[in-house]
Amino acid sequence: MIRVLHVLPRIGPGGAETMAVRLMLGLDRGRFEVGAASLFDPSGTGQEAALAEGGVPVWYLGKRRGPDPRMPLRLSAVVARFGPHVLHTHRHVLYYALPPLLLRRVPAVVHTVHTLPEREVGAAGRLAHRLAFRRGAVPVAIAAGISEGLRRVYGISGGPLIPNGIPLEAFSRSASRRAAWRRREGFSSGDVLFVCVARLSPEKRHAVLLEAFARCAAGFPRARLLLAGDGELRGEIARRIEGLGLRGRAFLLGVRPDVPDILAASDVFVLASAWEGNPLSVMEAMAAGLPAVCTAVGGVPELLESGVSGLLVPPEDPGELAGALELLLRNRALRERLGQKAAATAASRFGLGMMVRAYEELYRSLLSAAPDLQEEDAEGARCA
Repeated sequence: MIRVLHVLPRIGPGGAETMAVRLMLGLDRGRFEVGAASLFDPSGTGQEAALAEGGVPVWYLGKRRGPDPRMPLRLSAVVARFGPHVLHTHRHVLYYALPPLLLRRVPAVVHTVHTLPEREVGAAGRLAHRLAFRRGAVPVAIAAGISEGLRRVYGISGGPLIPNGIPLEAFSRSASRRAAWRRREGFSSGDVLFVCVARLSPEKRHAVLLEAFARCAAGFPRARLLLAGDGELRGEIARRIEGLGLRGRAFLLGVRPDVPDILAASDVFVLASAWEGNPLSVMEAMAAGLPAVCTAVGGVPELLESGVSGLLVPPEDPGELAGALELLLRNRALRERLGQKAAATAASRFGLGMMVRAYEELYRSLLSAAPDLQEEDAEGARCA
């Protein structure tokens, strides 16, 4: 059994956390024993519940806001207790994982880079990451653009590239599912629903999206915009909706457990981000058969082909975004054609199993080259 400990800032609803939870639950339990550590205390998320239901032990380390010098010792204690062969870190937690890495207490360390390396951590974090990578931590890119960023920021080339995967079956689309959600939430069959599933944070550029929607929807009274997600900009976005006269046209849904149903009920997915990694939200929308209108940033152009399975526009340009939204608003046949191609692309490329198998193989390959583990195996063979 290979023991793998995933370490995250928190086990919340974000894309990086969702990917990590899906990976943990997807690993072959006949070959892998899985645990997780969260720097922050539990907050009652669906991801926490999924790990509990899946029998994955989680250690919550009680982190305070800001730098917390207690975290390296607390994480080291979890490492000593669980005894992982692989320590798998996400987002900025590699900084706190340095002690067990530097003391060689773990045979292999994997760090998934979920966004552009320039955006992942600040200057101090980049120094810690550079040290960790020099001491053997293996960075995994989730998109080719992130691989290029690793070369640019850290001088690392040729490392593993493992795209994210999603449970395709969860996003199957049906007319009954679409009608049921619309009826329950008060939308009619004639409404054209645009949906954005994203944290309400600066990089997602909801202000640009709202301005673009206001422009294109002015002459289309049945157009609606659904914003699923929450974050620090919720109040500002609510005020902008009022200021643009979009009350009753744009809706803040908050964090929702029924994202697959929301996608099934919608007509177009839209994402106006200034930067991205390999967004699960775009993959999920494509799996649900939605045409996606997205800014051409990060790994997004690797997911969809503009004019074939969606539309790509430049970032920070509400006029271009409005034009793309209006094109799909006017043309139902185009929406359906792009959506069908998006679903076919998702079915062939985005399966969760492909991602899980790639990480399983990475873990095994790293451990096969780990001298400490080889010595442990040899000692076990002698004792036997």
